[in-house]
Amino acid sequence: MMKRLYLLLCLLGTLPVDLSLLLEMPDLASPPHELDETLVSDEQKDDRKNEQRNRILAPLFDLYRLPKLRKIHSYTVYFIKFAAKVLFFLHMCKFFYIFVPDLIQQAMKIRISLLSMLLSLMVLTAQAQIVINDTVHITIDNPSTWSGQALAPYAGKTVIFDVPMIVCANTNSKNGSYTVSPWRRFEPESHGLKFSPEYNETVRINKDCMFTLSGLNDDYHRCGEKIIGLTARINKLSEQVYSLTWKGGKWQGNTRADLEKSLPDLGDYRLLVCGFNLENYFVDHLGRDYLGADSYEEHQAQRAKVSKALKRINADVFGLVELELGNAAIKEITEDLNKNLPGRHYTYFTDGISDSKQKVDFVYDANVVEPIGTPVGTDTEIAHRKKMMCFREKATGEKFIYSINHFKAMSEGTNERRVKEANAVVKLYNSYRKDPLVKDNDALIMGDLNCHAFTDPIQTMINSGLIDLHRSFHADSSYSYMFGGMASYIDHAICSEQMYRQVTGMAAFHINSDEDDRFTYDGKWSDNTMFRCSDHDPVLVGLKLDSTLSLSLDPYVNNFQHGDSLTFYYVYTSEMEDPVVYFDIYTLNGTPVCGPTRIVYEGDIFEKHTKYYTLSTSNPNLPDEVKSFLPLQPGLYVLHFYNKGTVHSHKLLIR
Repeated sequence: MMKRLYLLLCLLGTLPVDLSLLLEMPDLASPPHELDETLVSDEQKDDRKNEQRNRILAPLFDLYRLPKLRKIHSYTVYFIKFAAKVLFFLHMCKFFYIFVPDLIQQAMKIRISLLSMLLSLMVLTAQAQIVINDTVHITIDNPSTWSGQALAPYAGKTVIFDVPMIVCANTNSKNGSYTVSPWRRFEPESHGLKFSPEYNETVRINKDCMFTLSGLNDDYHRCGEKIIGLTARINKLSEQVYSLTWKGGKWQGNTRADLEKSLPDLGDYRLLVCGFNLENYFVDHLGRDYLGADSYEEHQAQRAKVSKALKRINADVFGLVELELGNAAIKEITEDLNKNLPGRHYTYFTDGISDSKQKVDFVYDANVVEPIGTPVGTDTEIAHRKKMMCFREKATGEKFIYSINHFKAMSEGTNERRVKEANAVVKLYNSYRKDPLVKDNDALIMGDLNCHAFTDPIQTMINSGLIDLHRSFHADSSYSYMFGGMASYIDHAICSEQMYRQVTGMAAFHINSDEDDRFTYDGKWSDNTMFRCSDHDPVLVGLKLDSTLSLSLDPYVNNFQHGDSLTFYYVYTSEMEDPVVYFDIYTLNGTPVCGPTRIVYEGDIFEKHTKYYTLSTSNPNLPDEVKSFLPLQPGLYVLHFYNKGTVHSHKLLIR
């Protein structure tokens, strides 16, 4: 009786709808079977009541988590109030039944239907109000200090993240489960020397800021995809471990469709060079006793995937890694390229050897470049896996040295052995560039070097005067490989100082590392696409060769492509009173000079010129945080802005 009276008053518009009061009433809150209430604690009663409410309203619970439906909730409340008054009018009409019986009878039918609809709407809007009131917004003002422990107060609640959450691992994607974080999870040695502050901070982030997100039953998602406005329930698994249950959000970026649409932005290049580990591309030696495919059928699936990837890249020169020693594999790849890309005339070098071992080698378009002599190499530590070739661009006559390499695997040797390989490559370059036929200092060294950016082999090459293009163009955001859920780049692009001025852009093409391994050619989930054709991403470098560049500062910026204006980004929060910028500055070889620096500014602090930006201490808008690391030595630096997990790179000239 209490429930009916309350509903009547609600319908008349004299009381607000409150679902909690309905649940308190005996005829709705009573248990389905008799219990001895003296044996039930107050806490158990509350739990039972909540469980009963959730069971009744579960189908409606998720609907109102969608932000766009919040306005619908408000309009529904207004409609209930209006309809209640109409219902009251129809209720009063029954007293006039004797005068117009047919009309009043129809009014009573309408009254019954309207009453049923109103009851449903009342429950729906009441539940929506509970959801709206209970949802908490999580804001991350400073990503470098935020920890997942900040979620502790919200265990058992539903939250909305005001920062994009990024997929860091998808190995359990077939079960609708992903690992997400406000940033990518990186191998610590890709961010700093072992046990350095940068290394230790990466270790902390990897440990404290990763969450399992479950409950997704929609399409497959790649690592690197972002979830905008993630709405999720916080689940406490243990004292310091939390997981998330999906309730809603918008997916954005790094999809297969995005990569099929375009290559990474490499600037205004004339030559496109690609270094690519094909993950044991074997033709003659198939079977479980060898490194490649186990059967002819598996190899054909691998061939189809690799063929599609190389066609999409469409490079002028390919440096390929993990090829079967001999001519069979490289011949097959070259034939497929020429078939898929009419107008190209790809060719390769024959080595006359057939074996079940691996090698590296070149495939190039003879219409665009021509080799000078034959490839040279060094067999230090392991044979057939370090080669160097000088190519001449036919359109301009410009030359460059291209070195493709495959160092000892991490499981096969220590850093000391890879340091020997690094020294051997540097020594070969210093000798080869003086060859009478070559006489050129423009060098591009690529390949799977099986070591992270801040390990001894790479530092050996950097200390010899070479430049790490990954860090120069992408700072700490670059990767080409995933292992143990951590991203890193072991597929390198390193160049001489002279060559750097002629590099228009460099990037890894993430068609493999961000994929779930189940899509590889030898699995039951394999698909007929270029994705997951290897376990390594191809690395692309754009070149605009020009031997007339001098060693002065100005030519550094000749190949620099930028937009019409320099944009300052609002990062990591969606609502802020003051503009906030995160940025850092690196030398050309990837050594950090300052940052990441978080500043609040008024006006532009970097002055835009025709082909570069300058930073001046006399600028009145320059914040104290920036003045603290000035003046830098005159020269060219790399400036990185951070915008919600994405790095925007510019070259900065300081005179």
